[in-house]
Amino acid sequence: MGLALLLVYLKTKALRTGDEHYNRASRFWGRIFGINFAVGVITGIPMEFQFGTNWAAFSKAAGGVIGQTLAMEGVFSFFLESSFLGLFLLGEKKLGRIGHWLSAFLVFLGSWLSGYFIVATDAWMQHPTGYRPSPNGEIELASFWDLLLNKWALWQYAHTMLGAVQTGCFVMAAVGAFYLLTKRDEIYGRTFVKAGVLVGAIAALLQLSPTGDMQGRLVANHQPVTLAAMEGVFESQRGAPLVILGQPDVEKRKLDNPFVIPNMLSFLTYRQWRADVNGLSDFPQMEWPDQIPLLYYSYHVMVGLGTIFIAVMLVAALLLWRGTLYDSRWMLWTLMLCVPLPYIANTAGWMTAELGRQPWLIHGVMRTAQGISPRVAAGNAWFTLIGFMGLYTVLGILWLFLFYREIEIGPEPGAQTPGEDAAVLAAD
Repeated sequence: MGLALLLVYLKTKALRTGDEHYNRASRFWGRIFGINFAVGVITGIPMEFQFGTNWAAFSKAAGGVIGQTLAMEGVFSFFLESSFLGLFLLGEKKLGRIGHWLSAFLVFLGSWLSGYFIVATDAWMQHPTGYRPSPNGEIELASFWDLLLNKWALWQYAHTMLGAVQTGCFVMAAVGAFYLLTKRDEIYGRTFVKAGVLVGAIAALLQLSPTGDMQGRLVANHQPVTLAAMEGVFESQRGAPLVILGQPDVEKRKLDNPFVIPNMLSFLTYRQWRADVNGLSDFPQMEWPDQIPLLYYSYHVMVGLGTIFIAVMLVAALLLWRGTLYDSRWMLWTLMLCVPLPYIANTAGWMTAELGRQPWLIHGVMRTAQGISPRVAAGNAWFTLIGFMGLYTVLGILWLFLFYREIEIGPEPGAQTPGEDAAVLAAD
């Protein structure tokens, strides 16, 4: 989804400048987007079926609510994205310059709408709104707009999509850095690095504030026990510190080897240096998240990597502004080696969200243990999980091979004239 935004950026540059260089660049990334789209469809379909196979009780109880957003994701956004992706990849000559730009924009719109409907579904599970219980025990939709405009969904969506944008930016910048370091397709390398760094720096800052800050405050206000577990706060504290490093010992209810910033958690959460922050001891143990250490480490990995992204992108942007980025081998190597980190950060972020909601499947309404399929044994779930892990490993290897193959082929090598090279270099 982050790559869809960058495709629109490249097509907009092509439309405004009339330079064929940007069209070739967009075709190159369009092929990579197509590979990602195909793998995403293959891996995403089993997740839809899991609602019926592994979570039958949840689907029966809450299907009247979550079915709304999931159906809109499939009927509206997925078909919009897939239809116009085909036109973008195969119909450039028929569509013309403006029509091809429009197809790129509609691919972007479809993918980002898809993201919103999926996040809105998860946000309702985090902070259920617009529903009412029915006499037969099921959950009915009381307000469509309360579901769709849930305040949790708005901030979670912004935070999630910025994570996707950062991933796309690091990948684009890394490919550009590779071309510059290997002295091939350097004109494209400059374009890719510049686009990735400029957009990525903005996304990294917005990821921290306001989206990350507001998401954290929602957790503090509506899931205080989750905040305590994420931050490793076992006892209530006035002027609670922000933990940078430390290992949670749940049995002894303490944090080992803590490295903290005094009072900072209170300030970030409640905007007061001496505000009270509830600890885990203030809540019944049956309300605690099930996997506190995993939740704690997932959260800190996400935040730590987010901080690194800000530092890397701001330094790269400074070097770009000074005109030395394309010759700074150490920075190009940094951009290239950072490419796996956004994937790790996004995964850690989703683990934080889902582990933090436990023991609830729908927060405050249905516990996770109540939502499973009663006739599916644990052995069956393990069997299918291991099977899908093997299948996805093969798909992952295939995805890496196809990605590498596109990078090796390059953005239409040999198609650009020296005059065009000079024009783009002058613009950069």
